[in-house]
Amino acid sequence: MKALFAIAAVHMLASVSLGQAVVDSAHAMAWSENAGYLNWDAAQGTDAVYFAATYASGWVWNENVGWINLGQGPLNGMSYANTNGLDFGLNIAPNGALTGYAWGENIGWINMSGGAMATPANAARLDMINLRLRGYAWGENIGWINLDDAGKFVGLTPPACPADFNQDGGIDGSDVQAFFAAWESGDFAADVNLDGGIDGADVETFFAAWEAGGC
Repeated sequence: MKALFAIAAVHMLASVSLGQAVVDSAHAMAWSENAGYLNWDAAQGTDAVYFAATYASGWVWNENVGWINLGQGPLNGMSYANTNGLDFGLNIAPNGALTGYAWGENIGWINMSGGAMATPANAARLDMINLRLRGYAWGENIGWINLDDAGKFVGLTPPACPADFNQDGGIDGSDVQAFFAAWESGDFAADVNLDGGIDGADVETFFAAWEAGGC
């Protein structure tokens, strides 16, 4: 236990990276009246959709319009500027609101906060309690994108093995740093025991897996 507190103390002084979450393969669909289902779990590897505390990255697939780019990671490591085609993507505000732009070669820009223009307003957002997306996004060439359906929606899940929290294939101090960064910021990825809250029980679950060397 003393070792755990020592590691935590070191973490407080270190620069850290954010933990990530992935799309739940059982709940990976959004709906567009003009394009059909958008699959947020179609891409694999480095192209897969990932959610960090402040942004998302990766590719979404639709059979009728092709690939949609959510961003490839912000240049400053925290949020996309969304001022040009070199640094665009989906940002996540502290309250879960989704902002920024996605891009499809065949459909142009998608405004992730476009749901605020709907009647009634229903802006796209991350529901951190239920680990799913909600609301609507808007694209001038594709219309409304529904993230709000009760049965077909985009759900999220924390990393499969909490010990390898930063998902780099190894289990070491960088995972501790990444976990505590997510835990302190209230990032849903830190809910490693999947009880819907982010608290000391998640720290215990993480270190149990970490000290065991994996899952």
